[in-house]
Amino acid sequence: MARRRIGQERLVVGGEAPLRGGASLDEVAALIDWAELDALLAGISASAKGELGWPLLALFRALLLATWHDLSDVRLAEALDDRASFRRFCGFANHEPTPERTTFVRFRAALLRRGLDRALFEAVTRQLDARGVVVRTGTLVDATHLPSASIKCDGEARWAGHRRRKPVHGYKAHVATDQDAGLIRGVEVTTANVHDAAELAAILPEAPGPVYGDTAFSGSKPEAAIRACGGTPHVTHKSTWGGPAALARLEAHNADVRRVRGRIEKVFGTVKRSYGLRRMRWLGLARAGLQVRLAAMAYNLRRSWRLLEDAPA
Repeated sequence: MARRRIGQERLVVGGEAPLRGGASLDEVAALIDWAELDALLAGISASAKGELGWPLLALFRALLLATWHDLSDVRLAEALDDRASFRRFCGFANHEPTPERTTFVRFRAALLRRGLDRALFEAVTRQLDARGVVVRTGTLVDATHLPSASIKCDGEARWAGHRRRKPVHGYKAHVATDQDAGLIRGVEVTTANVHDAAELAAILPEAPGPVYGDTAFSGSKPEAAIRACGGTPHVTHKSTWGGPAALARLEAHNADVRRVRGRIEKVFGTVKRSYGLRRMRWLGLARAGLQVRLAAMAYNLRRSWRLLEDAPA
């Protein structure tokens, strides 16, 4: 299907107008080889009634903007029409029209039909890894509950209880992060009633090193999954036999593990506070997976930019 050509600026009398604002977006964009992502998106039809389709890469970049700024489809369409930095990040010239909200709905549906959210996340993670942002010292694993968009309408979501908090109706994000950089290395999404360690083998990267987790990851099966990936389990345990001396050793071990493992809570706090994961926007497990992976990509891109910006020259 034919695509629109965007980014063709009109002639500016008196020379080219200087770029203003959005410098961080330009720097984030420079982290990625977008041609690889464009190739993954090839073949998607995101237009209706036969009109020219919008460039797929521009739509994907727009979804990243919506995640960074926690925008609904309506607000995203308005911001693209109004903000020069948003237009520049997506490749739109100042005078060009921009997509309506329904375009993003169709584009997300096309991503889900082809399962491209996972492929895009893996491509972005691989490219950032190649930049040397991560110095692999260890891996943190945990899971967090994500409330559903609607208790009444979301038939795929499930209830999950907690001994200290109110029950949650929704989904669960299973996440593995780098120990020092805090980048998300692996993510899977299930219904909320699935055990925290159920997706451990799926989220662990190759050669994860020491793997830190809470008591949900103790036991023979999770620890065997960690060793099968080439890692070493460092998880907290609930109890031990052997009297006061053994209990003191256990408490010291758990304190050391918690000191490292607790860093993953900052990642959860950031994506929930700033990247729209306080609750799901859309209904269904597949859409929840898309939202979480978009948040993971957006978080990794912004986090990598910060790490590279702060790195000594």
